[in-house]
Amino acid sequence: MPQEIFALFEGSYSVDVTKKFIPFDASVHNKADRPASLFIYVQPFLLKTANELLVLDTGLGYNNDNGDMVLHQNIINAGYNPSDVTKVLMTHLHYDHSGGMVYNRNGKLELSFPNAEYVVQRGEWETAYSNTSKSYRTEIFDVLQRSGQLVLIDGDGVLTPEISYELTGGHCEFHQVFHIKTNDNYYFFGGDILPEPQQLLKKFAAKYDFDGRKALELRLVYGDKAVEKNWICLFYHSDNKAIARVKKNEVGFYFEDIYF
Repeated sequence: MPQEIFALFEGSYSVDVTKKFIPFDASVHNKADRPASLFIYVQPFLLKTANELLVLDTGLGYNNDNGDMVLHQNIINAGYNPSDVTKVLMTHLHYDHSGGMVYNRNGKLELSFPNAEYVVQRGEWETAYSNTSKSYRTEIFDVLQRSGQLVLIDGDGVLTPEISYELTGGHCEFHQVFHIKTNDNYYFFGGDILPEPQQLLKKFAAKYDFDGRKALELRLVYGDKAVEKNWICLFYHSDNKAIARVKKNEVGFYFEDIYF
């Protein structure tokens, strides 16, 4: 089976109350030197369906040592061009998910995917503009708003015969998840509602969620659905299993890597 899903790994970072994402390499850096920090992996996804080339969330938008955008280079490495992307599906607009919606070209911010529609939940778009939190970067949204390529959606619905979406809340008030069916595979992209496999194992309410208890409940609901329906789950913040099927036995959840 030809590969249709790619994890676009952008790196691992620490982030503290300043909301600055600082590269973190465990082989070089010490967590003790970065107190009160979260340590996260960031990896958007590229998915080739029968009719679309999708980017699922866009990472931080950082450049590599050559000055090239990491996200662009990863897409090129997968055998595609950023201009081939037809839709960018955004679970929410926190900076670690939305920074790569744009890039700096000769001192000017431009859309990273010039031929794509950017699909955003309307409530999240309005929240992002009105919220003073450093988790949101208005200058990014200004570029998208002027582009004419923003597609606002409301609640739950069907975007195309291949793509549907659900408004979940939990991590932020207007967070959404995506269901994508193509060929014989069913993909679930949970954004920060199901960001890593470990959260199905540890079962904790996270303080960084808008509604930690709701987010926890949703994770378990989607975990059970993934088992029942044999979904391929895409884990945006996972440190090892970014693309996996969720399984369950008498002990609890476990995960199977996907190979093409």
